[in-house]
Parts: sequence; structure tokens; C-alpha cells
Amino acid sequence: MKKVVGIAVLLLVVGVVTTLGSFDPESGSYTFLSPFNLENLLQRIGLYGVLSLAAAFVIVTGGVDLSIGAVVCVAGCVLPWLLRDLEWSPWLAMPAVVLGCGAIGLWHGLLVVGVGLQPFVVTLCGLLLYRGLMRAFTDDQTMGLGDTAEGLRWFATGKVPLTAEFGLPVPLLVLAVVALATWVLWTRTVAGRHLFALGRSEQAARFSGVATGRLTILAYVVCSLLAGLGGCLFVLDVNSAQASSFGNFYELYAIAGAVLGGVALRGGEGTVLGVVLGAALMQLLPNTIRLLGDSDKLEFAVVGGVILLGACADEGLQHWLARIRRR
Repeated sequence: MKKVVGIAVLLLVVGVVTTLGSFDPESGSYTFLSPFNLENLLQRIGLYGVLSLAAAFVIVTGGVDLSIGAVVCVAGCVLPWLLRDLEWSPWLAMPAVVLGCGAIGLWHGLLVVGVGLQPFVVTLCGLLLYRGLMRAFTDDQTMGLGDTAEGLRWFATGKVPLTAEFGLPVPLLVLAVVALATWVLWTRTVAGRHLFALGRSEQAARFSGVATGRLTILAYVVCSLLAGLGGCLFVLDVNSAQASSFGNFYELYAIAGAVLGGVALRGGEGTVLGVVLGAALMQLLPNTIRLLGDSDKLEFAVVGGVILLGACADEGLQHWLARIRRR
């Protein structure tokens, strides 16, 4: 809970600083608080928040998934192909893509559990493999949706009007649904408690009768399912995807959001609220850089710094707690 409070306070401080720094003397208004900027920020929080929850599922078990961005690319390239070239129904194509991405997670889980490969190796190879396959499949051509997904695009670009000028982006509502389902699984089910036990000590969990292999596979399947959902939302948002760049570095935003939100890289710790707040901060920081610095050149540096600081803070907290226990 202390981590959640800390990230919430940091989020509030950055928001206040950004608001004050974005004051425009000519219009007498704060650019950060403009409906356009807030809607865009909340939409990005919704989109990237889904990916952070995807990464969190694997991290809490003590693993890592570096292929999230590549899975986003797969979803972004396959969905237009099904809709435009094969003329599938939008309401059939999107579930098929998400389930297909879930099969990628099943493959990862089987390699980690059945073959005994390290998650880092499996997912790093997946990152290269899936993007390479998509580049060959699309011949590096842009996969556009055209007007084949008008009904589905509401999930990525729609807004629920709250006032005459401001609407709540639908992706944020999608994130809320995914977050609620994740919270129920993590805190109200036996499988959820076992996921965290697996992250704390796989050997102890196995000796306690926990089906550690099945849970590990489940974590990778859910991670890829959510990455596939995120990929569909991203391509529906921009209406096209190019395999060489679509989803690049998205796994870094996902992992950074989870780690910044209090999910321990060693596994066994994390909260859904913390992950959502971490994902929000990861989107607020680039927004702050663009508004106050009038440039986005430092965006990747901020992402890298956030991951490093999150890891250092987690390590320092563990040493501090260990010293208290010894006393």
C-alpha cells in the first residue's frame, strides 16, 4: 500500500507541476488542462495501461515478457488482413486475433515450463521472430483498415460525453474493465494467490501443492491475450500498421508502468491499482516533456530512467525491510 500511495503522490506532483508550467499568458489558460490534451492523455493511459497489466501478470510470477511489442505488431498486422483481404466480420476478426495472440503466450509458457528455457531468452527470441515474420508476411507494406472496422474503432477512438467539451475516452473504460477483472483474479481467487506465491518462491509453492507449471503457462497466456487486445486497440486508433515500426518499444512502456506501479521484478508483489497508476505516470511524463520542453527527444531516456529508479527503489526497500527483520 505504501508503494501505491507513493506513486499516487508522485503522479499528483507531476500533474501539478505540468499544469503550472503549461500556463499560456496569451490565452490565460493552462494547456495541460485543455479538453484536447486531457482526452489524448487519458486515451494513451487506457491503451498503455492494458499492456502494463499484461506485463504485470508475468512479472508477479518472477518472469518477464519482452515480446509484448512484437505481439502488438502481430495483432496490428493480422487484424487489417482479416478485415480487408479476407473480408471477415469485425466482430469475428478481433476475437480471433486476440485468441491467436493468446496462443503465442501458450507457446511461451510451454517453452519455459516444458523445455526449461529462461523467460528472458524465450521472449527475446519471440520479439525478433514475430516482428520478422510480420515484416515478411506484409512485405513491409502498410496494413490499412480503411472503412472495414468502423464499428470496432469506437473501442479505440470513441468518447463517452461528460460535458459539452470533454468526453471520457473509451480505451480508459476498457482499461477499467481489464483492471477490475485482474483485481478479482489476483485478490479473490485461489489461482491469483497462487500466482503471487509462485513469484515469492517457486520451490516453496511447489512443495505446498501449487501447480506451478500450469500457473506459469496461464500467466504467459493472459499476458499475450492482453497484448493482443492492446494491439487491436492501437491499430484501430491509428487505422493502419507497418510491421517494421508498429509496437516498437511498447514492451518497455509496459514493463516500466508495472515496475513503477510497485510490481517487484523478483516477483511476488504488486497491486492492480499500482500498475494503473504506474502506467498513468508513464504517459504523464512524456506529456510533461512535450508541454514544458516543447520536444519529445528525452522520452526514451525518461522510460529508461524510470525503470532503473523503480528497480533501485525496490532493491533498497527489500534491504531496508531485511535490516528491520534482523533487528
